[in-house]
Amino acid sequence: MVWAFIPIAALLTITPGPATATVVRSAIRGRRLAFMSALGNSAGVFTWAMLSALGVSALVAASEAAFLVLKLVGGATLIYLGVQALFGESKLAAAGPRRRTAFRDGLATGLANPKLAVFFVALFPQFVPEGSSVLPAALGMAALVIAFDLVWFSLLAVLVDRTRRALVGSALARRIERLVGAVLVGLGVRVALEQR
Repeated sequence: MVWAFIPIAALLTITPGPATATVVRSAIRGRRLAFMSALGNSAGVFTWAMLSALGVSALVAASEAAFLVLKLVGGATLIYLGVQALFGESKLAAAGPRRRTAFRDGLATGLANPKLAVFFVALFPQFVPEGSSVLPAALGMAALVIAFDLVWFSLLAVLVDRTRRALVGSALARRIERLVGAVLVGLGVRVALEQR
């Protein structure tokens, strides 16, 4: 039954969203930072899968107040990252932020995504075989999502990094970074205002 989840995991991965924008933002500063950002996001996905198995994400999805807090925190996180990209000094030719910061940004994006909580509550139970333990099924499905994420975001990081190397020091490179910042701010506003 978990194998039937593969198309869902692939679709979840390739659909552009906050994680994609965060990885691209990190990749503009370097491939390794993008990998760390992707790892951070994967840690967030894993956390939501575990919380789903424990029933916590069901509580968040059912509670209007918990969902409101999560989406406001998620929106604020994305807006913060976007503002950094919009108005921060360009570090395209430098080493860029530390890997720990890139990991933290990816983790924050994954954890603060209210749609992940709803996703795990709405879809995970449909793929758990009747009479099976929830935890192993949740681990298997989380592993599929994480595997797809790491492959997809790694490819994205390589493409962005190659483009970045060709554009280092150019005005276009800074414009791309600002565009990604604007996308993150827009996603943050959307997350903060969206309904269930």
